[in-house]
Amino acid sequence: MQEMTHHMTHRERVTAALQHKPVDRLPVSVWGHDFLREGSAEDLAAQTIEKQRAYGYDFVKVNPRWTLFAEPWGNVYKPPQTQEFPRLVEKVVGCAEDMAELTPVHRTQQMLAEHTQALRMVTEEIGAEVDCLATLFSPLAVLGLLCGGVGRPLTAYLQEDPGAAHKALEHITATLSEHALDLLDAGASGVFFAPLQWTSLDVCPETVYTQFGEAYDRRLLDQVAHARFNMLHVCGSNIGLSRFYDYPVHVLNWDNFDERNPDLQSVAGETDKVVAGGIPHKRLHRLDESELAIVANEAVGDMRQGVMLAGGCGIGALVPHPPREAVVSVARSLT
Repeated sequence: MQEMTHHMTHRERVTAALQHKPVDRLPVSVWGHDFLREGSAEDLAAQTIEKQRAYGYDFVKVNPRWTLFAEPWGNVYKPPQTQEFPRLVEKVVGCAEDMAELTPVHRTQQMLAEHTQALRMVTEEIGAEVDCLATLFSPLAVLGLLCGGVGRPLTAYLQEDPGAAHKALEHITATLSEHALDLLDAGASGVFFAPLQWTSLDVCPETVYTQFGEAYDRRLLDQVAHARFNMLHVCGSNIGLSRFYDYPVHVLNWDNFDERNPDLQSVAGETDKVVAGGIPHKRLHRLDESELAIVANEAVGDMRQGVMLAGGCGIGALVPHPPREAVVSVARSLT
């Protein structure tokens, strides 16, 4: 590898990685929920900025509450009092026929505007230094939340009334497309595109995902294809990752430590996408810096171009300070 002769800025490091060029060290970031500080744009922005400044991540994922994309259509959740997911109080879709009643939501709707505002607050504060990715759920993921979650009952509704499902997905896609452009206008470098666990073949068979997921994913991603840094997060176990190799994104992110998922090095050899992983999000809290360095080195091998160090999903809200700090220290060792 060409020897690096200068210390790169966060943005220079990410840019080089996106272009499969040499870096002074691997770009790194982790993300996750802070459930008690996601209830307003101000709280979400503040805790995102604090973490980047505390740990020196090279890019940040602005990580809104998990329920945000279901709220504009009317789902109601009880805000958490402890570090745990909000509890569903009322869902909009109670049967298959209800899907046909969903309509587009205007970009100025309160929850969407709040998300855009949070993103803008982050980019105005740290966007000149680091790339900020806006979280964007997939249309199928949003429809699932409106039905109550991931998997059932939506998997049953898709079979029961596919026409209603497609009608709903059209309206959700239109809404999210406008919102995605607003996020880019607010300064996002791109999107962190999250279909949730619908990408697990255990949850959604490939034929079903092809019919109700892929076309809407692509339509939404095409809207943001001009962005400089779009990441696809393929969530869960048994993900069949190769079916996403030609998605119009720059970076693929998945749990490379799951025994039913492929490793980083094999995927890097099969696709022109940048790969992001190497940080075991499920056991990060149990590893000291030396143990984490061993794990990350094994995952990355001798790859130093076209790779980013990141969690395979969000890290736990209760992960303490030392492991979060160790992530960046380990990245510094991978030169």
